[in-house]
Amino acid sequence: MAITPQDASTRAREICQLAPIVPVLVVHDVAHARPLAEALVAGGLPALEVTLRTPAALDVVAEMAKVKGGVVGAGTLITPEDVTRAVAAGAQFGVSPGATDTLLDAAEAAGLPMLPGAATASEAMRLLDRGYDMLKFFPAEASGGAPALKAIGAPLPQISFCPTGGVSPDNADSYLSLPNVVCAGGSWVAPAKLVEAGDWDAIRDLARAASQLPR
Repeated sequence: MAITPQDASTRAREICQLAPIVPVLVVHDVAHARPLAEALVAGGLPALEVTLRTPAALDVVAEMAKVKGGVVGAGTLITPEDVTRAVAAGAQFGVSPGATDTLLDAAEAAGLPMLPGAATASEAMRLLDRGYDMLKFFPAEASGGAPALKAIGAPLPQISFCPTGGVSPDNADSYLSLPNVVCAGGSWVAPAKLVEAGDWDAIRDLARAASQLPR
């Protein structure tokens, strides 16, 4: 069922409000999918972004979608084909590094709520003009970090963001304290070494700490 940009943003905002951090996950082995998702959800981070950067990514989305309490999305959506494959795998939302009309047309037609990326005021205004007011600020640190996002928020208070890209435990507070930030995307809650080692308890503990960040 098709979705309007306004409804897509409303749903994306609801997902972003679930926790202060959305884990950004690069998973190479589908066997890690369910225990990783279970650890993150148990730690208080239910919204999960699986990036489509590995051959296993779509299978990972499908496995994580079975985890109770999780809301699984597909990241790095760039083409309409990405949208089709993400929806077929069970993704409940999509994330893109930027935005094109072709991509957003496909997502809206497929009924997939999107978190489209913007790095400048002009990009954010263009998305707002289409009806999107919940955006990804990417690449966050490379685009000026929290000061830049604060500056964008002054003339565009009606737009909210999920900054992603270079967000870490050291700077997450600077983003989450901004009035135009709902959550932030971060990869530190699922470091590759812990995933490869299957240390789900350690990942759960990282997730729990991230879930308690103030915003």
